[in-house]
Amino acid sequence: MAREFRREAITFVIKKSATDSLPLFATNFECQSFAGAAGLPTEPDDLHKPLGLADDPNRAGFSPRLRAFAAAASIGAGIAALTFLGGAADHAGEPFATASIEPAPPPSVSAGDTGDKGGEGERPAETAMASQVEADSGVEVVRPDGTASPGAMVIRVPDPPGTAKLAAAPDPRLVERSDFGPLPRIGADGARPAQVYARPAPPAAKGRPRIALVIGGLGLNDQTTNRAITKLPGEVSLAFAPYGTNLKAQAAKAREAGHEILLQMPMEPFDYAQNNPGPQTLTIDAGSARNIERLHWALARAAGFVGIENFLGGRFTADEAALSPVLKDLAERGLIFVDDGSSARSITAIVGPSLNLSVRRADVVIDAAPDGAKIDDALQRLESLARENGLATASGSALAVTLDHLSHWAESLSSRGIDLVPVTSTLKLKGRG
Repeated sequence: MAREFRREAITFVIKKSATDSLPLFATNFECQSFAGAAGLPTEPDDLHKPLGLADDPNRAGFSPRLRAFAAAASIGAGIAALTFLGGAADHAGEPFATASIEPAPPPSVSAGDTGDKGGEGERPAETAMASQVEADSGVEVVRPDGTASPGAMVIRVPDPPGTAKLAAAPDPRLVERSDFGPLPRIGADGARPAQVYARPAPPAAKGRPRIALVIGGLGLNDQTTNRAITKLPGEVSLAFAPYGTNLKAQAAKAREAGHEILLQMPMEPFDYAQNNPGPQTLTIDAGSARNIERLHWALARAAGFVGIENFLGGRFTADEAALSPVLKDLAERGLIFVDDGSSARSITAIVGPSLNLSVRRADVVIDAAPDGAKIDDALQRLESLARENGLATASGSALAVTLDHLSHWAESLSSRGIDLVPVTSTLKLKGRG
């Protein structure tokens, strides 16, 4: 005889008392009982009946008494389990502990407390309620239990001495949308990028000569770029090539360190076929429209440029027809042009002012010969020019030997009576800053 089972669901509900530590819950226990225990008939089943065998009364199943006992045992086990959970259980012999969690007391620091305990040698600390800190941060903090924020202390870290604050870039007034990205422009109020993005400089001290330095070749190598940013004084202007994959972040880091930045624009040299500065190079044969597109592509690569410096470009900077449209576009955008002084045939210092463009040409290329002794000689010549004329300008590249000798030279420059200044401070810029 086949055995037929039936599942009976029994639901027990335990209510939480005032002193009960257990939450209110309901537990469903499903007890299995034999059909025979409830007095239901059991019928033979062809699926479970052995083939070729007759029914055996002795194999029909458990006796009614045994089935009743099994059902009663199942129900008893369920009740015992609920009694264990609902009553004062002994945790089945397992170790347990009870901990009391109390709400944190309100912070004792008042909003007006400065934290100055008046102790000798102690610095007063600026303190504030954490709620104020959270409000100032602009981040909404939600606590599920609704408790107040804990006490907090605001620590203000001063900027390193001598660090100049540059204006944030991009300035919304100075942004023109283009197919290449945001381009610099003169603002509706007359503000110019060359003035807004420049490194602030004190007025020239009477009787003290000045030197402006522009170091290029940055943006192509992270290690070289970071070294120039951190090793050189903030007064040194840095020029970035437009090809770097991390140009925006590097340019921003340079400005945070106090360096004003320029775009180093590749231009056609005399041996252009053999010496190619790279894609987007300004060339004589490309035509003015194409060259302006290439210039705009490069200017849109990062924000905060005060102007451009040529990279190579001996042939391009000597051709007025090719050069003039580019310099005119720079002037209309409120930028400056720095000629690195590498080509004696360049006419940028002549054409630029005729287009209302501020141009500064380097007097010395300090690493035309990348040798330590020759770099030192070039820096000495630069000092002599500054004393003779009151102002001298130099250009160079971010070579390891250049950075080493230049940083060492700059450390004692002020003690020799010469001021190092950003290149923008040497130009009379028109318009508003």
